[in-house]
Amino acid sequence: MNRTELEMSGPSVSRHSRSVKRRRWGGLRQQWKLLGLFEIDQQHEFYSLTCMMKEGLFAAVQNTIDNPLPDELCEDDYNLEVTQIQKDFRMETYAGPVFASLRRSLGMTEKEYQQSLSSEGSYLQFISNSKSKADFFLTNDKRFFLKTQSKREVRFLLSNLRIYMEHLEKYPHSLLVKFLGVHRIKIAHQRMKYFIVMQSVFYPDDRITARYDLKGCQVSRWTDPAPEGSQIIVVLKDLNFEGQFIRLDQQRPWLLRQMEIDTAFLQTLNVLDYSLLLAHQPLHQDELSQTLSFATLIMRTKKSVNATSSPTHAASPTVPGVVAEEDSTLLSAELNCATITEMHSGNGGMDNTSLEEDKIEQSSRMGTESANLQEFQAQNRRLLPNFKNPLHVIDGPEERYFIGIIDIFTVYGFKKRLEHLWKRLRHPRQTFSTVSPPAYCHRLCQWVQDHTK
Repeated sequence: MNRTELEMSGPSVSRHSRSVKRRRWGGLRQQWKLLGLFEIDQQHEFYSLTCMMKEGLFAAVQNTIDNPLPDELCEDDYNLEVTQIQKDFRMETYAGPVFASLRRSLGMTEKEYQQSLSSEGSYLQFISNSKSKADFFLTNDKRFFLKTQSKREVRFLLSNLRIYMEHLEKYPHSLLVKFLGVHRIKIAHQRMKYFIVMQSVFYPDDRITARYDLKGCQVSRWTDPAPEGSQIIVVLKDLNFEGQFIRLDQQRPWLLRQMEIDTAFLQTLNVLDYSLLLAHQPLHQDELSQTLSFATLIMRTKKSVNATSSPTHAASPTVPGVVAEEDSTLLSAELNCATITEMHSGNGGMDNTSLEEDKIEQSSRMGTESANLQEFQAQNRRLLPNFKNPLHVIDGPEERYFIGIIDIFTVYGFKKRLEHLWKRLRHPRQTFSTVSPPAYCHRLCQWVQDHTK
């Protein structure tokens, strides 16, 4: 290389380096701009796919509407695969009666579900800073998430569907994400896509001020917040939450207990890397001054005690919820008081013998109610708020919190064990996500305990 070439190489390399940096920064800015929700219009790359999803889901739910559910689920229902052939694609629905039973137990009608999934409004694409390669879609009303899954993840869910349903029946106020459907769509000359339908934890999200994806660790758990005044939706992480607390007051013991119950269940599945989703919004002034009047208790108890069937037995009533220990005691006292008042006011010509008989009957009823309350407490039920999506909503003194556990498909197998060993070497003094299921369970519960008041 001659002198002239040497002189030219310095500025040339410098310009090339600056050019590469500009391209990288431009790419990062473009990714940043893409974070959030986008309407899937006719120019969108997923427009054709989501239209087919809508059409297929409409037909799948219609099949459930036209064929009444069995009184009790059997093994065939868990293994059922229904294929529907449309003009340009084929869609398969897995374990349709099982998921329909779960939807019914949540107080959801099939027509309501069908309308949300197949409305004229376009689906929304959710682009996050997650490492997942899955595609995320939201129904236009933002009530249901649709997420593409790998074949392995779908098989894992279907193989554990029975015990998942049993867990939700035993603990109706579980924070676990509610899976409402599993499907596979096959388009000519394209790869098959598996996807699941889930209830959105963050519904309705009109006034949500911050969203978090929490794993109880430190490594890679920071996300740059959106610029001030930006409409970009950014899901923050553990390190962003430091110095803050979930302020629940009397609801705190319920949350700690439910976290223990749900994470213990996930430990039996040998999974890790699941997330606790958290969002919050300020309560309105009228919501701040809620009183436990008799009328309010009756209204909220009706919402909590759902007369629909259980996820596995049509004859067994279930929730989405009943009353917590302190609220149920108060409810029983008020009901008792109201009953006695009614008895006295309507006594009229009743003799003392009739009154004593009524007291004995009332005492018997109270004994039955007491047994029911013990069952409610064993299932860690609570008085649900008079609000949409009540299973994932907890009202504190000043804030409303949306809380749920998602992403429960990562099994602690050979690859994850190797990843754990590698991360131990790379991050010797920091906490990271890939740990054994018992350690993961304990750590996330500890995080919630340390960050709640």
